[in-house]
This record gives sequence, C-alpha cells and structure tokens, in this order.
Amino acid sequence: MAVGWFYLSCLVLGSLGSMCILFTIYWMQYWRGGFAWDGSTYMFNWHPVLMVTGMVVFYSAASLVYRLPQSWVGPKLPWKLLHAALHLMAFILTVLGLVAVFKFHNHNKIANLYSLHSWLGITAVFLFACQWFLGFAVFLLPWAPVWLRSLLKPIHVFFGSSILSLAITSVISGINEKLFFSLKNGTNQYSHLPSEAIFANSTGVLVVVFGLLVLYILLASSWKRPEPGMLTDRQLPLQLRPGSRPFPVTYKPVAVRQPCEP
Repeated sequence: MAVGWFYLSCLVLGSLGSMCILFTIYWMQYWRGGFAWDGSTYMFNWHPVLMVTGMVVFYSAASLVYRLPQSWVGPKLPWKLLHAALHLMAFILTVLGLVAVFKFHNHNKIANLYSLHSWLGITAVFLFACQWFLGFAVFLLPWAPVWLRSLLKPIHVFFGSSILSLAITSVISGINEKLFFSLKNGTNQYSHLPSEAIFANSTGVLVVVFGLLVLYILLASSWKRPEPGMLTDRQLPLQLRPGSRPFPVTYKPVAVRQPCEP
C-alpha cells in the first residue's frame, strides 16, 4: 500500500512540478514580454523560471531519489550518482538564474541583495552549495569512514529539507515582490487583483502545494529507505526482481549480508 501511494504521489508531483514551470514561463511570456539575455527586463524574466525549475522542481526530484523502492536493494552507487547529478543540474540552473537577475540589476543600476526575498534566496543558494560539496566529499567519494557518514547523515537530511523550505519561501516572496513592482498604476494595481495577479498568485499556490507534498514524502517513515540489514513487507510490497509477477507479495524481514552504508 505504501509503495502504491508513493507512485501515485510521484504522478501528482510530476504534474504539479511541470505546471509550476509552465505557469512561470507563461507568466513571463504573456504578461512580462518574453525572454532575452541582454541585461534588459526580458533578461530578468529568466530569473523566476530558472529558480523555480532548479531550486524547487529539480532539487525536489533529486531529494526523492532515495524514496524510490528500486533504490532500496542492490548497489547504492548508481543512486548516489543520480542524486548528485540531479542536484548538480539544479545548482547550475540556479546559478544561471542568479546571473540573470544580477546582470539585469547591474545593467539598470539597481541595488543588489537589499530585499528580504534576496536575503532568503541567497541564503538558500549558499546552503545548497555547501550541502552539495559536503555530500559529494563525504557520501559519494569513498574515503569517508562509515562512522563519519552516520554522524553527518541526519545533518545532511535536515539541511536538505530546510533548503527546500527556504527555496519555496523565496519563490513566494519573489512572486509577491514582482507583482508589487509591476502592478502599481491605475486600474492595473495589485490591490485591484487584475488577471496577471490572479495567475501569478495561483502559480505561487502551486509551488507551495508541490513543496508541501515533497516535504511530506521526505518525512513519511513508510517511504524512507530501510535501515541496513532489514527489508519489511511494509516497505517492499512488490517484487523487484527481474521476471517477477507484478502483484503484491509478502516479504518477511531478512538480513542483508553486506549492510548498506549510510
């Protein structure tokens, strides 16, 4: 049952994540004039698209790699590489998003890093960079002893969820800030709730719902990777071996000869 709910949640997550990206692109294209890379306001439009795609959607996908039941058995290295690669892609998109907004600000002589939105965003990016390099050095490279990985794993998990929460908060404050700056004239004021404001607010709600569902899956104990040496029928209700029949079966707890490293 837990795995069935997991895959249903993944389907919902995939749909919500795609909608978050597509809604942000549509907002920037339809109401803000499209995209460019020339320092103009059209270059700024890349910022929300890249940040939502990188810091929210790709980051979430990378965080959920170890929730896949297929990652619970067999070698862990391929899943480590996928986890690191998705996070690296998210980080690259995030850096491009920062380049877009800083170049726009510098080109138009606008101050950088003065708003609460920018403080939250740059904090999330800084923690993300530290998290990725620490994870790469300790959990991916083979030099670190098991005791060190066990010690740092709870910290790694905590900051993973915290960074996602910061990213979602940054996106919401950024949407609000953009609407306040853009919708301030005549009948098109933000307080009059024109169509752009309704659409942008709806995009923000989608991002919040997406993020809350990701955090729920990350915290749900029934979807966590089993502890080393123990696989239960609650965690593996489907046969995962090649050639097996795709219907639920019952697994008794079994000992794994080679314990998985944390």
